[in-house]
Amino acid sequence: MSRSASGHDLTPPSAEAKAALAAGLSEEERRVILYQGTEPPFCGGLLKEKRPGTFVCRLCGLPLFRAETKFESGTGWPSFYQPCDPEHIRELRDTSHGMIRTEIRCARCDGHLGHVFPDGPAPTRLRYCLNSVSLGFVADP
Repeated sequence: MSRSASGHDLTPPSAEAKAALAAGLSEEERRVILYQGTEPPFCGGLLKEKRPGTFVCRLCGLPLFRAETKFESGTGWPSFYQPCDPEHIRELRDTSHGMIRTEIRCARCDGHLGHVFPDGPAPTRLRYCLNSVSLGFVADP
């Protein structure tokens, strides 16, 4: 078993377990999470979420971002300046659409989350730009 510094299991689900998790996804969630799609801007259900809590991977539930690191980027997608544990995010070079970008995926299940850009606020100067359909939200008690 592989564990992150914050103590979460990062062991990838088996093909059968991942298929079972994916069975609960909507068509749009499947398109984005499994096939690296993008939801339209300004329509995501978590764009305006402001409560204290944790944004998790929609597919496997791995904690990804704390609400206090969310900021209004004006892009139309939920944006964060820091993951709750850097080991929970996997980065890949993305050369699609005639651009060079850094795609971000869940480190446990490999679900597509969005992209990270070097134009965010202090202290990291990073902007993790996420698809709402790639996320779940767990409010603090």
